[in-house]
Amino acid sequence: MKYTTEIKVNVPLDEFIKKMDSVENMKHWQRGLVSAEHISGDPGELGAKMKLKYKFGNRKMELIETITKRNFPHEFHANYTTKSMHNVQENYFEKTNEGFTKWTSKSEFLPLNLVMRILLFIMPGTFKKQSLKYMQDFKNFAENGTSVANA
Repeated sequence: MKYTTEIKVNVPLDEFIKKMDSVENMKHWQRGLVSAEHISGDPGELGAKMKLKYKFGNRKMELIETITKRNFPHEFHANYTTKSMHNVQENYFEKTNEGFTKWTSKSEFLPLNLVMRILLFIMPGTFKKQSLKYMQDFKNFAENGTSVANA
């Protein structure tokens, strides 16, 4: 399943990238993030891997992020893999005429088992809704300093 989401963040591109390109800031806009642990490669660079752990109520999720393209301030691409799903993310950033930032995210979800294949088929909107939620949470953090860390 593929889809594209987009949001305008009312901060200049350089400020947007500073906030986006920070492992320390992830907890402020990624709900449920418990930890981010560097595994291999140069942190934040092409090919680097990081283990991300999330908790949503009683449900725990662990995934591996692999950076596949890093071309700030214009692009950041990564793959995210769990036991049951592979997610390809392509993020594009551009300065708007007003001096703000437009963030376009292209997502592709590839199920790795039958259960996830069925889930993608019957609930495709859930994945797009979650992507938009993360983007909105980043927007709130970048513009207002609003953190979801204790939400």
